[in-house]
Amino acid sequence: MSSSVAGAGEESGAAAPQGPAPVERCKGVNGLEKVVLREVRGSSAEVYLYGGHVTSWKDEHGEELLFVSNKAIFKPPKAIRGGIPICFPQFSNFGHLEPHGFARNKTWTVEADPPPFPVPISSKAYIDLILKPTEEDVKIWPHSFEYRLRIALGPGGDLMLTSRIRNTNADGKSFSFTFAYHTYFSISDISEIRVEGLETLDYLDNLQDRARFTEQGDAIVFESELDRIYLGTPSKIAIIDHEKKRTFVVRKGGLPDAVVWNPWDKKAKAMADFGDDEYKRMVCVEAAAIEKQVTLKPGEEWTGKLELSAVPSSYYSGQLDPDRVIQDSTVPEDSIS
Repeated sequence: MSSSVAGAGEESGAAAPQGPAPVERCKGVNGLEKVVLREVRGSSAEVYLYGGHVTSWKDEHGEELLFVSNKAIFKPPKAIRGGIPICFPQFSNFGHLEPHGFARNKTWTVEADPPPFPVPISSKAYIDLILKPTEEDVKIWPHSFEYRLRIALGPGGDLMLTSRIRNTNADGKSFSFTFAYHTYFSISDISEIRVEGLETLDYLDNLQDRARFTEQGDAIVFESELDRIYLGTPSKIAIIDHEKKRTFVVRKGGLPDAVVWNPWDKKAKAMADFGDDEYKRMVCVEAAAIEKQVTLKPGEEWTGKLELSAVPSSYYSGQLDPDRVIQDSTVPEDSIS
């Protein structure tokens, strides 16, 4: 059983739609509710209301661009392994909350009539979700907030996620949080991957108690487990897959850091919801705000934006030259209003 819904609260017209609906609500794995987005040229995305979690992003040829483990457990309260988990209000396990916070373990609500959105969109393939704290959440993180999440497909098949987090505390108190879009990309083989755009930057090594180092390579390549938080990163990062001749372009706003992670073989075998050899077919490059917490006073709102594109690697000749493919993001780094 499925139903179509208009993006961002638009009322469906009386005329029958031509082709698949741009937004469709239906049941997913284990009966969990999900939303399917379809762009007219053939690209698609799937979003589970559990976690506000993107679990699929396919190009116009139907090729899957995100990685989800074959052993992923689609059953609350376990987070879904793969896709794009939302890490809020905490990234990692440095703090008193559960690892990566609780947003990825909560069921979000489709917002039928969201407030005006600051960035117009030309596609109808989008959905607006909202998360508000439950009584249980307030016990472990005593703050009131409204977290609005728009997930959209652009006309060219780009996947766009925009998070708007507002402090709605009535007691006059500020709150602080860390955040990440924990994106799992589907790749040919981890040995064939280069991540460009993070050269010469400082990073915190999660494998060495967040000791600080400076990146020495001209690109990041993978030969063993890697878990790093790169600091002061540019608004664009490229993931080059030599075998597939494809480059993922990560564009971000309001998110100064970038996490790069691959668990490699030992950690992969230790995770119950991850296949022993699946580390070869995924890499996480995550737009994030971690080193410096985001602090909001009551009434203030923070925006964190992620845009993902998949382009032929021929656009890049060993250099990250985003102007040849993609225009600058309009989202400022300082995006608290």
